[in-house]
Formats: sequence, structure tokens, C-alpha cells
Amino acid sequence: MDIAVDSGLRDLVARTRQTRGTPFASMYYESSHTTEDATKVLELTWRELADDLRAQGADADTVAALEDAVWSAPYPAGRSGRALIAAGGAVLVDRSLGEPPARPVARWSTLPYLVPLVAHAPPSVAHVVVTVDKVGAEMTGVDSTGAVAYQHPVLGSEHPVHEAGTNAGLPRRHDREHVQETVKQNIHLVADDVTKVADAVSAELIVISGEVKGRRALRDALPDRLRDSVVDVGDGGRTQAPYSDALGEEVDSLVAERERQRIAARADQFRAELAHGTDGLAVQGISGVCAALREANVEALLIGSDDDQHIHTGADPIEVAADPEMLDQLGISVVDRDRADEALPLAAIAVGADLLVVGDDLALEDGFGALLRYR
Repeated sequence: MDIAVDSGLRDLVARTRQTRGTPFASMYYESSHTTEDATKVLELTWRELADDLRAQGADADTVAALEDAVWSAPYPAGRSGRALIAAGGAVLVDRSLGEPPARPVARWSTLPYLVPLVAHAPPSVAHVVVTVDKVGAEMTGVDSTGAVAYQHPVLGSEHPVHEAGTNAGLPRRHDREHVQETVKQNIHLVADDVTKVADAVSAELIVISGEVKGRRALRDALPDRLRDSVVDVGDGGRTQAPYSDALGEEVDSLVAERERQRIAARADQFRAELAHGTDGLAVQGISGVCAALREANVEALLIGSDDDQHIHTGADPIEVAADPEMLDQLGISVVDRDRADEALPLAAIAVGADLLVVGDDLALEDGFGALLRYR
């Protein structure tokens, strides 16, 4: 799974800078409520997670804050997972996961543990969904974090958009031309709005639903640079509410497929750049990745196997090294020895890099790799 940096994750970086040494509780579990005994299962899961955190040294206030978050959330629809990160008696991250983790996770450590959040995050491809007819459209723009950034109607002229017939049932020529011009203007109004929203969210996907003629006309009215991102789906107009659930499912499927393609493309890019050796924009292994992070030269951090490896860290999240001597040579005081699967993702967020969990798809040295911004 691929995740872009958002304000919530950046807040974690700020927190670690301000309160270095304050431990974090990171918790991941299945939150599905699809069976009669779901509440009982959750009670048992929470008890095990809480006991695990206490055994690792978690303070009572932080455990209590997590408990409040667990039981105050509404029941999700379908199978679901949940990510909670807390510190100092406050919950800092509370997110639904696109799929439940294979097993519950509770970790009390000096840095937040983000790998399961990335691995199980809902697909987050920036996209636009537009349902169009002769009069206008319903517009939704979703950014790369999965948040709805825009949602509004686009309304043109309502009259005339239907051809009136003569006594013989045939439309008058000037009426037909008037209708065609009105519909054309409405479609161009929608196309202008689609373009603005797509540019605003940096959309990788534009889903057009609605009347067949309207879909075709809208695609033709869009700038050439957007047309490769367009997918046509379904029938019906913007006011046909029963279609919305089916459309939502289709959009979810298209977004998931687009993210799979994006991850595969990133993996292919990494392989190609790695093959160029020292001239390529890729490194792997903890030492190389740490060096790139210290220089803020990481476009995307690739996370493979989640092994129990440790690195040395300074006060700032990007101060990371495989051995303490490297930090000492740079005049950086060693603050701690942290798990690599905690320190490296946090450092990547600090430099604005994307996080990409590739699992066993790439045989990464030490379980980590990076796509670089420059050589």
C-alpha cells in the first residue's frame, strides 16, 4: 500500500521533535462489527491489547485514552480495521483501515509505529467523480489522503434542454439548434469545473457517470491532458439517487486498481533505477537509506520485511544512521537506539516522502529502499 504524507502524520513528527523521549502507544486491531458476538470479540481484543501495553510499561492515562477511543467510535460498515496512536494520555492518530490487520498489534516504544497504518490504509488515489446530464453535474473531488476536498453541484441553464415537437411530432429546426447550444454550454461549464477540481487535487483518475451522451460530450470537452485519466461508468443522471451506492462501489474498485498500478509502477521504477548503480535514483539497505534521509533526498521510502532491526537516532527525526560513529562524525549527538521500522518511516514523513509497503514483492536489502529526488 502507498500513503502520502498528510497533516496528521506531520503532527507526529512535530510531537517527537518537541517531546523527544516521551513514549508512544501504537495499536492496530480488527474493528469489524459483522457478527452477533462482535462486541464480545472486541472486548477480548481490547483486554489483550491493554494488558500487552501495560506489560511493556504504558502509563495508565495513555491506556485510558485508548480505551475511550475504542468504545466511543461508531460501528463500521463491513470488515474494517483501526489504527490508534497515543502518547501522554492523548490519542494522536485515530484512523480506519482499508482492511483489518492479520493480527492485533500493541507496541509501546520511543517512536510511533506506522508500518501497519501504511500497509492497511484505504486506497488513496486523488480522483474526481462527476455525474452529468444535460443541465449540469454533481461533482466530488478527493485528495491524495482520501479526504473529500470538493463536493458541489454544477448547474447550467435548465431551458431549453429538450426538443419540442411539431404537430407531426418532429422538432423545429431552430428549436433543435437552441437545445443543442444550451446543452453544449452546460457541458462546457461542467468541463471547466472538472478541470479546476482535478487540478486542485492533482487527480490521477476522473470517473464520469450519467447520461451516455453527456458522458461522451464531457470527455470531448475536457483538455487533452486529462483525457487519459477518464473512465466512463454507468448510466442515469445526476438526480438518480439509487445509482449512488453502485457508483460508489465502482469508484472504490477503480481507485484500488489505480493504486495497485501505481505501486507496481513505483516498484518497476525502483528496480530500473537500482540497475543503474551509483548513477541511479535508488538506494537500498539501512546505511544508504539513512544517508538519503539525512540529506532530505527521499521521494518515496519502500518498506519490505518488517524485521527487528535497530538504528541510532538523534534529536531530530531525520538524524538517523546505521551506526553511532556516523552521527558522531556529523556532530550529531546520539539520543537513542530505535527500531528501524519506527525511525525510518518517521524520518521519511519529516522530509515529505511517500511511504510504500512492498512486502516481499521486492527483495530489499535490510528490508528498506528509497527512491531519490536527485543524484
